[in-house]
Amino acid sequence: MYALEVNNLRKIYPNFTLGEVSFSVEEGQIAGLIGRNGAGKSTTLKSIMRLISSEGTVKVFGKDFSKEEGAVKELLGYVGGGFRFYPNKSLSVVAKTVARFYPHWDGTAFDRYCEEYALVPTKKVRELSEGMKIKFSLALALSHGAKLLLLDEPTSGLDPLSREDFCDTLLSLKEQGITVFFSTHITSDLMRVADQIIYLSGGTLLADEPLDAFLRRYRLKMFASLAEAKAARAIGAKAVKEGVEGLVMDISDGREATLDEIMIHLERAKKETV
Repeated sequence: MYALEVNNLRKIYPNFTLGEVSFSVEEGQIAGLIGRNGAGKSTTLKSIMRLISSEGTVKVFGKDFSKEEGAVKELLGYVGGGFRFYPNKSLSVVAKTVARFYPHWDGTAFDRYCEEYALVPTKKVRELSEGMKIKFSLALALSHGAKLLLLDEPTSGLDPLSREDFCDTLLSLKEQGITVFFSTHITSDLMRVADQIIYLSGGTLLADEPLDAFLRRYRLKMFASLAEAKAARAIGAKAVKEGVEGLVMDISDGREATLDEIMIHLERAKKETV
């Protein structure tokens, strides 16, 4: 079953268009949304959450968001990169406030997640580190029974150890059957946890497939010159210290490319065709 189905999502701004983006995420999977700054990642997430108006349809576990909003929000948890509300309130007070909006709020589950994530309920929000704010947001979402988590750049601003801890948390949630869809520009996090990659470029969907399949499609090869790279139809060829590098689609040639390298060369190739 699909935890999330997005069909023909479209949002038009004066200087940017998110153009009829469609993809789906299977239940129990971790999917990463990638793209350079301004590619449409936050617009996509906000459109899914109906935080902004947009065209298209969104289904969560088969329920149409526009027609069953209340039921969908019970299943959905949103984390926008830390917790920015009620800075002078304690975690327990914030939890009581949030609980009023969810008929199936589970206080016992909240206490359990606080213990698991080393959250002290008497602490004030402003006393939490950025990593702990994210965990607090997750605890709130999971305590009302969220089965799908939408996370917008959750690791932005975190140090490497906190990001590692966050990735461990996502893998733990996956073991519990929770589906995660998160945007990030830190591709090393995706390499650790993601099952699926959804790649946006300039408001257009460039890829929607298993991460392993996406990585296997390309190899990185060095060339003696740009002319040699062009003759080999290398993608996004560019000069580097060792010579010229570009992506090739012959899996018997070159070396494995990282997600960063693939994105850099695909974006370069797209820019050259504009």
